[in-house]
Amino acid sequence: MKEAGYGTRPIDGLQQGDWVLVDAGDVIVHLFRQEVRDYYDLEGMWSVAEPERAAAR
Repeated sequence: MKEAGYGTRPIDGLQQGDWVLVDAGDVIVHLFRQEVRDYYDLEGMWSVAEPERAAAR
């Protein structure tokens, strides 16, 4: 990011190492250890089930 001209951006959680957040301006990057990613299940949290279609009449 520095090479792309973003300078020094805040990084939170680096010392703990379970979940690191990098503020890249317009983009926020989250890096997880696999166990932490599984625990929070972000894919499941943000997924939306397709609505069931009404039976054809």
